[in-house]
Amino acid sequence: MAVSPAPAATALSDAALIEAGKTALGIEAAAIHALRQGLGLPFAQACRLLSACQGRVVVTGIGKSGHIAGKIAATLSSTGTPAYFLHPAEAIHGDIGLVTPEDLVIALSNSGESAEILALVPTLKRLGIALICLTGNPASALARAADLHLDVAVPAEACPLNLAPTASTTAALALGDALAVAVLRLKGFSEQDFARSHPGGTLGRRLLLHVDDIMHQGEQIPRVGPDDTVAQGLLEISKKGLGMTCVCNPDGLLLGVFTDGDLRRALDVKLDIHATPLRTVMTAPCRTIGPRALAVDAVLSLQEHRITALAVVNDQGQLVGALNVHDLLRAGVM
Repeated sequence: MAVSPAPAATALSDAALIEAGKTALGIEAAAIHALRQGLGLPFAQACRLLSACQGRVVVTGIGKSGHIAGKIAATLSSTGTPAYFLHPAEAIHGDIGLVTPEDLVIALSNSGESAEILALVPTLKRLGIALICLTGNPASALARAADLHLDVAVPAEACPLNLAPTASTTAALALGDALAVAVLRLKGFSEQDFARSHPGGTLGRRLLLHVDDIMHQGEQIPRVGPDDTVAQGLLEISKKGLGMTCVCNPDGLLLGVFTDGDLRRALDVKLDIHATPLRTVMTAPCRTIGPRALAVDAVLSLQEHRITALAVVNDQGQLVGALNVHDLLRAGVM
C-alpha cells in the first residue's frame, strides 16, 4: 500500500509565526469575554446546586472535553468541593456504579451530542441525580436532558481550520474555574481550608505547620544553668549546633539565652571564660515563642528581631524546645 508523503512545512517568517500566535490568543480572549458578557441566572443556580451537593461532584467528558473535565474536577476538589473525573466510556461499562444519589454530575460536550455522555443520562435520571451540562449548543440532546444548561458556545475556534477544539475548550475551562471560584466564595472557603487541601504546598506548610512540629526537644535542646561558665556554654552551643544555648534554673524555667553575640561582647571586655558564670553575660529577658505558634510566626520573629534562633517555652515559662533559622528553612516555611 502506498503511503502518502507528509505535507511539506509552509515557509513562515518569525514575524508571521508570532502573529499567528497573537491571532489565536485574541480569538480565545474574545471567546472568554463573550462568555463573561453572557453569564446569567443559570450560572448562579449551578453554583447553588454545587454548594448544596451532599455527595461528590462527578465531572465527565470525552476527548478534549474530557481533559478539561479532569481539570475542573481537580480545581473543585482543591477549593472545597469534593469532585472526581469519570470517563464516560468506562462509566457505561460499570464505573457508573461509583455515582450515588447524593452526587451531582457536570457533563461537558461542545456539540452536546456525544454518544458516550448521552448513554449515561437514563441511569442518572433513574438515580435522581442533578445534571449540569456545559455545551456550545443549547438545542442539543444533552442540553435538553440536563437540569441546568450553561452555554459555552464560541464564535470560532482558534484553529485556522475551525476544527481543532481550542477556543471552545478554553471557554469551558474558564467557566469551570468561574464555578469553582464562585462556589468557594459561597461556602466561605478560607486560606486555612485551602491549606488543609494542600498540606504539601508552601501555603499548607505556612498555615498548618506549628513550632512543635519542627523544634528540637528533649536532649536535643541546648541547655545550661546560670552558674555554669561561659566555657561550658560554648561547649553546649558547639554540641547542639543551634548557635545558642538556653539558660534555665533547676525547675526548667527559662532565664535567658547565651549566643555567639553574647560571647563576642564578653571577649571584648576580656572576661575569663573559664571563671565567668553565664548569668552575668547571658541575654535576659530573651525572645521566645510558644510550641503551638505557627512556624511562620517564628520566621517573622527572627526577621523582626534580627536573630537566628528562638527558645520555645510553655505558658509557665518553662523551656520545652528550641529552633533556629535552618530548621525553618528545612521545613519550607522560609
